[in-house]
Amino acid sequence: MEKLVVIGGGFAGINFISKIDTSKYEVKLIDRNNFHCFPPLFYQIASSGLDSSNICFPFRREIHKRKNITYHMGHVKEIDIEAKTVTTSYETISYDKLVIAAGTTENFFGMKDLDKKVFGIKTVAEASYTRDEILDRLERGAICQDKNRRRELLSFLVVGGGPSGVEIAGALGEMKKYILAREYPELSPDDVNITLVEGSDRILGTMHPKCSQKALGYLKSLMVNVRLGEVMKGYEDKLVEFSDGHKEYWETLIWTAGVRGEPLPGFPEKYLMRNGRIPVDEFNRVIGLPGVYALGDIACCKTEEYPNGLPQLAQPAIQGAKCLARNLNEGEFRHTFKYRDKGSMATVGKHRAVLQVGNFVMGGYIAWLGWMFIHLISILGMRNKVNVLLNWTWNYITYSTSLRLLLRPKKYPERRHWGD
Repeated sequence: MEKLVVIGGGFAGINFISKIDTSKYEVKLIDRNNFHCFPPLFYQIASSGLDSSNICFPFRREIHKRKNITYHMGHVKEIDIEAKTVTTSYETISYDKLVIAAGTTENFFGMKDLDKKVFGIKTVAEASYTRDEILDRLERGAICQDKNRRRELLSFLVVGGGPSGVEIAGALGEMKKYILAREYPELSPDDVNITLVEGSDRILGTMHPKCSQKALGYLKSLMVNVRLGEVMKGYEDKLVEFSDGHKEYWETLIWTAGVRGEPLPGFPEKYLMRNGRIPVDEFNRVIGLPGVYALGDIACCKTEEYPNGLPQLAQPAIQGAKCLARNLNEGEFRHTFKYRDKGSMATVGKHRAVLQVGNFVMGGYIAWLGWMFIHLISILGMRNKVNVLLNWTWNYITYSTSLRLLLRPKKYPERRHWGD
């Protein structure tokens, strides 16, 4: 029986192991977290709309009924292609075939130490941390007697106008418009500055221009400022420097401006693109490396329709994973991966969403209901689906949530191995 190692348990990894024939392969799944999560809803964690447990599903609950699949927790420290081994924080695992589905991380475009200064929503941990910082600013602002300092404390800048940036900006706008008056009577909406900056000439640049226009209108209705054509060049001492040279003070900067492939220590650089993605052929085989495959956001499969690679979305990851599993199960590569675009969507708050399927564009209430339905059925686990539905229903009726809890982590005893 061949040993098959899978790095990453995101959309690509979890769908691949769900379809692979375990009578032919002994599968070992490596991930730094012991759960699969649902990234499209990370912004709701950051804005206190959902609890992290609502959109996370333990790997062991998914695989315990299947033979020959094991989960191994750890950060990947070294990939040795020649020796066919993967070394993690805790062990070295050998393989016959390797599937890399490690996903992506933030791309800071060469800005030094920016990762230490800004907040993100790329992982569950980042989204939870960002939530705590947002709540911290609101609580401190509520007791601040200095009007100028209060406005500084309550300044939130979202950098990046893609779906993640639009969604977190919209969620903050809803808090400003609907939550402040009831739960923070000490604050005025004029005290809170929520601004989204995008370097190009429109937000949601990968979607139809009509989607961009609708989303822009929704954000403005939520009292979110949107500034287009502005590129950030640096962030030091809470001062954001823009490409035209001017600087502005922003207390909380949420970064959603770009992604790159997750670093793969030891993986030969000649098989990587500059943005960290791995070029693959139409069968998701890494070009030039027999027995090594890449799936999902970290893979770059170029086609005539997508000359720069398939979009880094859930559907290409899911479809590619199922196609690769099918080929490996059959023992030969007969089925090429043909991506079928099922559409794109983004939400900007209650009753505010945009949806695109081909050239068909829809916005407003119906699109928002469609967004809710698609995301609800895509979450793993019936318990998670029920919890999310209950939270959404309660928030829809009351705009109230019990999740605005400021939970500061305990520092000691130190747990350095968590970051290994």
